[in-house]
Amino acid sequence: MADIVDRLAAVPGREGRLTHLERLPARPGRLAPWPEWADATVVRALRARGLIDPWTHQAAAADAAYAGQHVVLATGTASGKSLAYQLPALTSALATRGPRGQRGSTTLYLAPTKALAQDQLAGLTALGLDVRVTSHDGDSSRDQREWARDHAEYVLTNPDMLHHSLLPGHERWRPFLSQLRYVVVDECHHYRGVFGAHVAQVLRRLRRICAAYGARPTFVLASATVAEPEAAAGRLTGLDVLAVTGDGSPRGEVSLAMWQPALTTFTGENGAPLRRAASSEAADLLADLVASDVRTLAFIRSRRGAEQVALTAAELLREVDPSLPERVAAYRGGYLPEERRELERQLRGGELIGLAATNALELGIDVSGLDAVLLAGFPGTRAAFWQQVGRAGRSGGDALGILVARDDPLDTYLVTHPEALLGQPVEATVFDPTNPYVLGPHLCAAAAELPLTEADLPLFGPTAREVADQLTRAGLLRHRSRGWFWTDRRRASDLADIRSAGGPPVSLVEAGTGRVVGTVDSGSAHSTAHAGAVYVHRGETWLVDTLDLDEHVAVIGRTDAPYSTTARETTDISIVAEHQHRAWGACRLSVGQVDVTHQVVSFQMRRQPSGEVLGEQELDLPERTLRTTAVWWTVPDRALRAAGLDLVDLPGSAHAAEHCSIGLLPLFATCDRWDIGGVSTALHPDTGQLTVFVYDGHPGGAGFAERGFGAAREWLTATRDTIAACECFEGCPSCVQSPKCGNQNNPLDKAGAIRLLDVLLGG
Repeated sequence: MADIVDRLAAVPGREGRLTHLERLPARPGRLAPWPEWADATVVRALRARGLIDPWTHQAAAADAAYAGQHVVLATGTASGKSLAYQLPALTSALATRGPRGQRGSTTLYLAPTKALAQDQLAGLTALGLDVRVTSHDGDSSRDQREWARDHAEYVLTNPDMLHHSLLPGHERWRPFLSQLRYVVVDECHHYRGVFGAHVAQVLRRLRRICAAYGARPTFVLASATVAEPEAAAGRLTGLDVLAVTGDGSPRGEVSLAMWQPALTTFTGENGAPLRRAASSEAADLLADLVASDVRTLAFIRSRRGAEQVALTAAELLREVDPSLPERVAAYRGGYLPEERRELERQLRGGELIGLAATNALELGIDVSGLDAVLLAGFPGTRAAFWQQVGRAGRSGGDALGILVARDDPLDTYLVTHPEALLGQPVEATVFDPTNPYVLGPHLCAAAAELPLTEADLPLFGPTAREVADQLTRAGLLRHRSRGWFWTDRRRASDLADIRSAGGPPVSLVEAGTGRVVGTVDSGSAHSTAHAGAVYVHRGETWLVDTLDLDEHVAVIGRTDAPYSTTARETTDISIVAEHQHRAWGACRLSVGQVDVTHQVVSFQMRRQPSGEVLGEQELDLPERTLRTTAVWWTVPDRALRAAGLDLVDLPGSAHAAEHCSIGLLPLFATCDRWDIGGVSTALHPDTGQLTVFVYDGHPGGAGFAERGFGAAREWLTATRDTIAACECFEGCPSCVQSPKCGNQNNPLDKAGAIRLLDVLLGG
């Protein structure tokens, strides 16, 4: 595979695009005997599926879970984590079944997506065991849901259904919940930010209801890669959790290539140079790999992009051999199940050599025997990166992964500092379960499920009593001697949209039909669903006609617009309270509560995929104020003067440093750059000094700013290195320009930002 990379890089015109090639050596597997407690029929069924003996990590995690120890299994992609919880769960169900076939002990499996739960269901069903397994999600029929309540021993669902259906209707689920022995939380690294905080409270509500019915289930969590697995799993469940991290599964040699597209003649804002689009570069590489008979999967960010990459690769292959275009296809959501299964069959059988797929399918695609994976842009987290790369070499053979950088600071940093990606995972699953905007609705939901008592409050965290009192004063709860009661006529669970925070979501309604296509958070509606916005929903492209903020509705229609839109907003920030600080010499690093006032003032149109700026249109939207958490740093005048930074240089220097630091924080805080915002000023009224803020874009905060404060040295060093390593002269989208800047990326001083960060880090 390394030789193939060398051939790709040697193509004329590709000089300098391969920035790094890492070869991870092959690893033999380490087997363990089947546990003595494992049911013989379960072992026979697993062996019939090709699992002769378990790997050491599977046996260790299964033993711990069967003994009642809460456990998190954090091993690599395709390492067989499912066996670790399926073996004790299936064994327990059969061992505790009544003499007349009454239901045995039960298992509740939670997945972040319906596709993953369905994949698990198919695997369990294929075992052919006499265990009652079913799914319970939004696609389940009424009969299926009733059967799950009354008879199922292994129910596969998601946190949304647990929050909205199972817990509010717990009395009907009493037979299932009273016998609940295992709760499986799969792909637990997905639960971060506000979503993670919500799921943490949902799991605490589940523990409370189970305890009321006499059950104390064992929690088993699984993740492909997450830093500090004990801490992350403990924060999610509120329990002491044992981590199993030693991966005993075999692996072939893996070659990992970092690839950066070249600068083009196109220019963006303020004349900044643009790099060739990652999707265009991926199409070229996909064609080359298919022509070399290398079975390849290319992960592309959107459905439209996946289709375009497949078409472009096919056109390039037609010039080589007229028969080759038929060996490339797109694979994305929106296809019928039978269409996807046919594509998988063709890939397994060798009829197809190349597929362009959307990132959304990283958890559900059912193909094996791939040789190579292309990633058109870093997928956002190391977990997603390794999950996608892990699709290659699944049959134990050698594998190739190529990360093609997008034109942004994070991708630029990773392909020029590969050790940050290829070393030990340092990615933190960041969320704050005590956020009052999250905790409040869940206390209401808990009180609606069963009256909330003083003894219950510690389960929900140290701030639960304070928040319960606030809810009582607001009239949402009623306090009596026996505890707190929900007395409102509304469904308490409807107060919390667990995948967002803030006010009511804005519905995206299709013009003409009135069909609700989807929703967006109220906090992001101004920037993503304003009139004229191009909105991509599940890979389909829509144009927003009108946005009615009073009715929380945006009217949209399908479009083939060749451009994307990016909202521009102006922002002011004031400090409410400083929670912690550190002195860095004369400089100061702080974290605390802030009020952010921002207004979307315009939107920019960029041609796709080149990124060329086509124009900008003004908008008239009201101001909004957000109370949230921020990390900020200040530099006094004397330190600036000592570094030779003139007064005229300060606004551009601080602005450039702010932009790049926002782009790099996702590497340390497991967020998206759109989850956070920033403000910089040469003289802030609350500090009296040059100040740069980075804040969470969610009410109350999501934990990202606190993570930035904790990892500030590494984060800001990476920011400085990214700016210095970029080959542009005055700043570009790969280093200091931001696609969401409300000031048209002006002023920006690339050289000044490096000197400013040197002053800060030197302290």
